[in-house]
Order: sequence, then C-alpha cells, then structure tokens
Amino acid sequence: MTTGTTRDTEPLPDKPTRTDGSRPGGHPGSRAGHPADGVGPADATRAVDATGAVEAFQPVKSAGRTLDVLEALADSPRRRSLVELARDLGIPKSSLHGLLRTMIQRGWVEADVTGTRFGLGVRALQVGAAYLEADDATGLLSAVLDELASRFGETVHLGRLDGPHVVYLAKRESVHPLRLYSAIGRHLPAHATALGKVLLAERPDEAVDRLLNWPLPPLTRHTITDPSLLHAQLATIRTCGYAVDREENTEGIVCFAMAVPLHSPAVDAISLSVPAARLGTESEERIVAALRGAVGQVRAARSLLAGA
Repeated sequence: MTTGTTRDTEPLPDKPTRTDGSRPGGHPGSRAGHPADGVGPADATRAVDATGAVEAFQPVKSAGRTLDVLEALADSPRRRSLVELARDLGIPKSSLHGLLRTMIQRGWVEADVTGTRFGLGVRALQVGAAYLEADDATGLLSAVLDELASRFGETVHLGRLDGPHVVYLAKRESVHPLRLYSAIGRHLPAHATALGKVLLAERPDEAVDRLLNWPLPPLTRHTITDPSLLHAQLATIRTCGYAVDREENTEGIVCFAMAVPLHSPAVDAISLSVPAARLGTESEERIVAALRGAVGQVRAARSLLAGA
C-alpha cells in the first residue's frame, strides 16, 4: 500500500491470471454478484443466473479484467492504489496500468491529485442512473413505494436479487430521526435481509444453494448462517408469503418484505424497515397487510410491463 505522493513503481511478481474472468480468492468462474456453480473445461466456465439455472459461456479475458476493476472500485469506500488493485485482482501491474489509463480517458475511473489512487468516474454514475430510468419495475412501483412511505413514515425499499446479494433499486426515507441507513445501489447478502430471503424463497432449495456463497457471512449476531435453519425459514416464507429480518442485517432494525410478481420466479421485492423500538404486534400486522395490498396492486398492473 502506498501513502502520500509515492507512486506505485515497485515491481510486483506476476500472479497467475484466470481465463474465466473470475476474481482471485473466490471460486473459479465467479465474480461479484454472479457466483459460479463450478468450472468446466479450461476454456469455458459455468455461471448461475438469478433463477439459479446454470449456463455455460466463453468469457473474454480483457472484458473480465475491466469489469473486475470497476466492481472492485465500486465495492471500496475509498480510492484504491495500483498496487492494491493488482494484488487483490491478480492482474499484472503493466496490464492494469493500461486498463486504468483507458478507463480514465473514457470517464469510468478518476484518479486523485497525486495520480496514484483511483475511484469510479462520473460515467459510472451516468450509466447507473440510465439503468434505473430505463427499468420498468422501478417506474411501475414508484407510486406503491410512495404510498407505503406516506402511510407508515418508515423506510421503504425496492430491491432486486443479484446472485447471492440483493441490491437496492429505489428507496423512500423515513420521516423519523432514528432510521435505517441505506443507499440506492448498495449490495447486501441476500440471506441476511428480508428482501433477499423472500426472493430466495421463490426458488427451490437446490437453486438457493447454487446462488449463495457458503459459508454464509454474519452481519449481526442475529444473522442466520446455518444452512438447515435458513432452508427451514425459507420454507416458512413460502407458506406465509412474506419474509421478516429481525435485526439480521442491522442491529435494532426489523424489516418486512414481499416479492413483486412481475417475473417468475420473482427477482424484485418491496420492503418496509422499522426500528425495533417503534414496532409492536399491531404494527407488524398492519405492515404485512399493507405489503399484501401493495403487491396486489402490482399484480393488477402487471400487464403494463413490456413482455409481461
């Protein structure tokens, strides 16, 4: 790691690089948000999509490296040095330097004033915003999110399953000072959130096992990490139709979620998060009833989605 204005000029021993586009330290054929079920021949890899299905494809090494860099920068709360990125991604410094220069020129990456530390550029923001603007579900569910937020004054989210994670696509803030911290675009482990669990429950256990990264990481002391316990809870969710996260993602926060029936299996869900201190039995019943009503509205409007 470098400090100050020292430039990353010291040589690094070349690390073995993979032709399947996978990240070092993970399972071959995997990348953030898209875990693989395994590896086939050396020139091919198998990936698991959001439904849990396995598909074979031929990755392009340079494209995989470029995406690895962008994902590493997106995952980091601070700018990263050339040495850190080369070490963590297993990319030779000479190749990484060329990739970074190209992405800086195109606006995808920005360097600090010293030119030694790198973060996402404004082009990444533009593309992310364009994704949300063009997403049918985000537009269709906007009024539903507004209604839930207005009725309860609590934090409301629209989330989408992305491999072993759930990503926030939209949110409405709580009106209270004590609230859940979150941000659009944030990824969280699916097994530790109500949004993620209700979407995992849309899939058979075999598909869930392929989607998740084992062993499951705990976010709090309440997070379910035992496979048997998780599968038992998913079975309960399939029966009752909604999921609850009782301080499994954030201490002091309880979250309720229901899947949105726009696709089969569902890839999107809506949730409402409440501090445990403000939650009572009557509140829970009202929240679940409101989520059922919201999902019913979406089901009625499903025909508005192109291709539905």
